[in-house]
Amino acid sequence: MKKFEIIDFHTHPFLESGSNICSHKEYCDMSAEGTLKIMKELGVSRICGSVIGHNEILDNGGSIWDVISACNDEALKLRDIYGDFYIPGFHVHPDYVKESCAEIEKMSRLGVNLIGELVPYSHRWNDYSLKAFDEILDTARQYNMVVSFHSMGEDEMDKMVKKHTDIVFVAAHPGEYGEFIRHMKRMAFSSNYYLDLSGYGIFRHGMLRHAIDEFGAERFLYGSDYPTCNPGMYIGGVLLDSLIKDSEKKLIFADNAKRLLKLN
Repeated sequence: MKKFEIIDFHTHPFLESGSNICSHKEYCDMSAEGTLKIMKELGVSRICGSVIGHNEILDNGGSIWDVISACNDEALKLRDIYGDFYIPGFHVHPDYVKESCAEIEKMSRLGVNLIGELVPYSHRWNDYSLKAFDEILDTARQYNMVVSFHSMGEDEMDKMVKKHTDIVFVAAHPGEYGEFIRHMKRMAFSSNYYLDLSGYGIFRHGMLRHAIDEFGAERFLYGSDYPTCNPGMYIGGVLLDSLIKDSEKKLIFADNAKRLLKLN
């Protein structure tokens, strides 16, 4: 079987145990060393994504922005540990516009060009169409950020993408049929709208073939949502799909992520 370079566009790595969002963490070593071993054994050469966690800060009287700052700081520490293996994503928040814009500027200076995966419900917000979030996205555009976001609120996602067709968005999770069709509609009105294949949806036979026939393999990226999900399942969902050509698999597994994130 042909081997491919694999970049996992959607992960949530961690250093602190409170940032480990796996439901069954007792069954595998998810330390930094353990994660590296798991991914390398599967043929994954790089991972991307944000740190989720640190809500214990709220219990100690801290703010949501304190939580976000801790997650972003941990992502940078992970880059120091992992080196080129890890491409950090970072969080922003519409309740903290000034702080979020400053974070975008700081991360750009540090060579980071990926926002997200944003998971609003983890950080106590829920509407992508908020005017305050528009202001943050305007700054993201100025700094050529790629914005990865958790799929939620179909109408709100529509509004966000229609207002910001010049931003590269990567939506997480194809979803079931109705959600998948809404993704396809957003892809139709914005050539900068991409879909990562983590979460549910890809297990529906023929879904990926249909999506590629509609928009080309250039608009889809491999992602696992590790450590919540087993990355081997999502690799198999692309690698073993006889409906997908090797040239298309190559794009999905690594080439599209390399192009969007300007990787060597």
